[in-house]
Amino acid sequence: MIADVLSDATARMNRALEAAKDDFGTVRTGRANPQMFAKILVSYYGTLTPLEQLASLQNQEARTMLIGPYDKAALRDIEIAIRDTPNLGANVGNDGTTIRATLPELTTERRKEFVKIVKAKAEDARISVRNIRRKAKDELDTLKTEVGDDEVGRAEKELELITKSHVDGIDDAFKRKEAELLEI
Repeated sequence: MIADVLSDATARMNRALEAAKDDFGTVRTGRANPQMFAKILVSYYGTLTPLEQLASLQNQEARTMLIGPYDKAALRDIEIAIRDTPNLGANVGNDGTTIRATLPELTTERRKEFVKIVKAKAEDARISVRNIRRKAKDELDTLKTEVGDDEVGRAEKELELITKSHVDGIDDAFKRKEAELLEI
């Protein structure tokens, strides 16, 4: 029973860590990458749909993304969604079949703003991991009568180690992203 609680907590923490890394990828650096555009939601026939399901995304140059809609009728909606995405600042233009999104050069001030955004995302991920730990600890506490205090105590120490490794993983990902953002 204790092993089930710990394995469930580890799996959920792994998902939280991967979600944090994906979130970090959506914050732009000096280069355009498809991951920045993948989670943009487009109003497609009244339904919010991720851009990656509506179009192909290709790097054309370092700061230019070429977006080829699968349905040409969605061209205008995709263009509006990209233009209205906060913290992207892309200049958008289309030639009737494809969209070119050009990212402006990042200033030092703008890079520092992006670091703050990534820092907030990292803190949200840490909070998520801690919430998972708290829930697992509560589950372990309910098992005290069945397995004993010593076993639960050992499991709580192991849970703390698992939590620390995942928080350290989030911190490492944040430091890499911060270095990438501040690199000129």
